[in-house]
Amino acid sequence: MDLMERVQEFESRKKSGMSTSDRVSYSREAKALILELNEIYKVDKDPSLMDTMKRLTVLKQKVDKRLKGNLNS
Repeated sequence: MDLMERVQEFESRKKSGMSTSDRVSYSREAKALILELNEIYKVDKDPSLMDTMKRLTVLKQKVDKRLKGNLNS
């Protein structure tokens, strides 16, 4: 499967009703996708890749915030 197809599938996944285990795997998968995109971005410098990495980072941060139980921010 192509990397961008995996990113599309990842972004379209249902995020509500996730167990803690699901959140951990979601966060790890997001990190892996971001790192793969970053390797390509280092070579191509394509702005659309940077936008994709930013979107994935926001999704990852939301899940990480819930995992850590930080209710103040």
